[in-house]
Amino acid sequence: MVWVVLPAYNEAENLPGLLQQLEALGRDDLKVVVVDDGSTDSTAALAQAWPGPLRPQLVRHPRNLGLGRAVDTGLRYVLEQASPGDVVVTLDADGSHLPVQIPELVAAIERGADLAIASRYRPGARVEGVPAIRRFLSFGARLVLTALFPTPGVRDYTCGFRAYRAQLLRKAVERYRDRLVESQGFAVMAELLLKLRPLRPRVEEVPIVLRYDLKRGRSKLPPVRTVRQYLRMMLNLLGR
Repeated sequence: MVWVVLPAYNEAENLPGLLQQLEALGRDDLKVVVVDDGSTDSTAALAQAWPGPLRPQLVRHPRNLGLGRAVDTGLRYVLEQASPGDVVVTLDADGSHLPVQIPELVAAIERGADLAIASRYRPGARVEGVPAIRRFLSFGARLVLTALFPTPGVRDYTCGFRAYRAQLLRKAVERYRDRLVESQGFAVMAELLLKLRPLRPRVEEVPIVLRYDLKRGRSKLPPVRTVRQYLRMMLNLLGR
């Protein structure tokens, strides 16, 4: 099975289009889990009452806990049901990650990778409509993380569009237990990647088509707080 985890906070404008794109893949092996992170709009209601054949499973936080907790909740929920050979895909629920690329990531896992990353730093990648501040943060994080935590096969440490072999995630949970994800915000994807390093996963990157111009609604990334979260995460890992 291919499990798609969608952390969502106030994504009522974007979720229907994303679910339609997932259905358009026509995969019988696809299961979708929407993690509603305390949304104040109709995100949860849309997921729960979705009329299409996809029938997403809904997990809810009673209040907004941040992206880190939403990712952690989604991964643990899936691992309670997934078989070791299943694939777990994470992507943003804001419409900027295109589900049509999921088969490319799954194919990388089928070729033997333990982790496949949709990368902005591989030939053929296309990035449209991303604000300058987000580009700066992503590129800066890449430079620092590459210097401090060089990881074979990885150029994009922060993109949330990934496919994991379920067995790899299960090993990580066994190793870290309730400390698998300690970041609350956008540093979660880098943290999760770096915590997988001791397990020596085989990583493959595929060039992403990132369409930030398709996103509806305001950005939820607070630049100053995000930088602080990255610094805290890196200091925490360097101190171990």
